[in-house]
Amino acid sequence: MSSTAGDARFDRQQMLQRLADETFDVLVVGGGITGVGVALDAASRGLSTALVERDDFASGTSSKSSKLIHGGLRYLQQGEVRLVYEALHERQRLRKNAPHLVSVLPFMIPILTRDGVVSRRIARLLGMSMWMYDLTGGWRIGKRHKRLDKDAAFTHLPTMPESRLASAYLYYDATADDARLCLTVARTAAAYGATVANGCRVVEFSKDDAGHATGVIVETDGNRIAVTAKVIVNATGVWADEVRALAEREHPDSLRPAKGVHLTVPWSKIRNDIAVVIPVPKDRRSLFVVPWGELPDGTFRHTYVGTTDTDYDGDLDDPQCTKDDIDYVLKALNASITTGITADDVTGTWAGLRPLVKQAGSARTADLSRRHSITTDEAGIISVTGGKLTTYREMAEDTVDAALERLSRRARCRTKKLPLLGALGFREPLPGSPQAHLARRYGTEVAAVQSLISADPTLGDVLIDGLPYLRAEAVHAVRNEMARSLDDVLSRRTRARLFDRAATVRAAATVAALIGPELGWDDAQQRAEVDAYLASCAHEDTAGQASMAE
Repeated sequence: MSSTAGDARFDRQQMLQRLADETFDVLVVGGGITGVGVALDAASRGLSTALVERDDFASGTSSKSSKLIHGGLRYLQQGEVRLVYEALHERQRLRKNAPHLVSVLPFMIPILTRDGVVSRRIARLLGMSMWMYDLTGGWRIGKRHKRLDKDAAFTHLPTMPESRLASAYLYYDATADDARLCLTVARTAAAYGATVANGCRVVEFSKDDAGHATGVIVETDGNRIAVTAKVIVNATGVWADEVRALAEREHPDSLRPAKGVHLTVPWSKIRNDIAVVIPVPKDRRSLFVVPWGELPDGTFRHTYVGTTDTDYDGDLDDPQCTKDDIDYVLKALNASITTGITADDVTGTWAGLRPLVKQAGSARTADLSRRHSITTDEAGIISVTGGKLTTYREMAEDTVDAALERLSRRARCRTKKLPLLGALGFREPLPGSPQAHLARRYGTEVAAVQSLISADPTLGDVLIDGLPYLRAEAVHAVRNEMARSLDDVLSRRTRARLFDRAATVRAAATVAALIGPELGWDDAQQRAEVDAYLASCAHEDTAGQASMAE
């Protein structure tokens, strides 16, 4: 396996040529975290593997999660003990296999009361949950939960209503940039020989005389490519039923999409130095309040808050954060802090759809299991649905096991101890240091970005005012990470749009001028890219001003 950031193995034009020329053991449809995980698992077992993604890696749900690698404390309350146990094992594997991408994050659950006296029942239930979480595998992170007194809790979130604060519990989980993780898994799969390409839309399945799938036809760059494979895996998340309908000629209706939204606000409005779990008044849910973008002085740039969990029956390609969503999140947030945050304080939003498997008798999407499901249809297409970000590797392992059965082959899974690109030799940077930003995104592959700056010092300048990304990162994204558009760079290779949409709007033309020559854009194409990006941001902004009732 090569670990060079600029490796020709991730060259898109070469990938497209290989799609046309080769026959594969396994073809994965979908470039979200599950799909790239399947590609890595299959390629590392020695299977000839290809992956095609309609838009961009992680452009769907996999870039719009809560960015947490965790067991899911609330799932214990739903009786999903095995799911939590497995997720906490996967959390530990990810920390070892991707230490540059996955960081330990403390969480606090404050106990707020009306009269300053906490119910013994509430304290006992929370304590039991904390012990259960530790025993299920939470302790593997190296720290166990503890009870905080009122003063200690207040230092972690000094905007809480102090008169109502009784105490708190502190426990530990982990966090990761979901889109960055997804891209790194895709590039690691390519380093193991997988053919991986974005911008490839499946428009047709090829079948033999017996009706078994033998490949797909993809549209890309105005052309069509016939891709041949022995086994096809459908890992398209909330679009899985649509892909199945393309092959089966009828819609299976097996999924129940659930929308989750997050809001970003300036950190100065909340001032939490760790993640905090807050309740939603009059609802059986809680929200995460997570600081983001640590600075050298120990403060942060932003805090994001989420997530909701509601049924969704709209356009799968266009989930949006509405005014109702914003009101819901802000109402819960303002019930736990005293600074009175309004919609005018929101600097960014994102909305994603969870591909939950339908279950009889479940009234709320929040009550649906996050376990995954693997099915094989009459054409032999394997579909993997459900699951969660933390358990993507386990989902991939189970899926490749199913593919091997169809191939009548055996090969041992290697991904439990397989380092992702940038992991080998990684050393933890000092929190908030100038080196921490690049190290936490590229690990030991940071030299590829630094070499660009050495060749052109202007690339060491900030890409977008108020955010940590450098101009070199945008160039690197295009040259070595298969970024093809302005949105690829601003939404996923960096996370600028999620945290400060207005800042990206102001910088859009400048960023387009930077990456345009790398992508061969002329002046008209640059303007078209900027116009498309501004229109997308305007649409997002308009959605945030409209209620669902409208």
